[in-house]
Amino acid sequence: MNIVETPLPGIGVRRELTLTTGRRVGVVTHRDGQTELIVSRLDDPDACAASIPLSADESAALGGLLGGTKLIAQLSAEQKDLPGVSTQQFLVHDSARFAGGTLGDTQMRTHTGASVVAILRQGSVIASPRPDQLLLSGDVVVIVGTDSGLAAAADILQSK
Repeated sequence: MNIVETPLPGIGVRRELTLTTGRRVGVVTHRDGQTELIVSRLDDPDACAASIPLSADESAALGGLLGGTKLIAQLSAEQKDLPGVSTQQFLVHDSARFAGGTLGDTQMRTHTGASVVAILRQGSVIASPRPDQLLLSGDVVVIVGTDSGLAAAADILQSK
């Protein structure tokens, strides 16, 4: 997939890609650090149909959501021949008991048999996190396990 980068003199940089529908979707990064999500009009790909200002946290969260989708799709495809094994994502809320603690503090695998395979944080992926990895509010934890293991994992991550 081609990402086209266009300098916008006096403004910043636009980076966009063309979808199979012909519509362009991209990001404008302003010189002052502000970010906008942009979507072109269907009838005129050079005209903007929507421009949505994003804070740094919103940009990071959106990046995590989009990156997480690809990761989950890859994991699901790899598990299609493993009946009884699934992948789920769980959000760490500020009120969660383990927000600010380490992954090892949860004793996730010991108590559930499920494995944490990644943590999505502010647009980046922490693959195969170690027990000393901190869990922060807003993290999305990607876990592989049985249905009962995933339910127990949800209980642990959502406990207060």
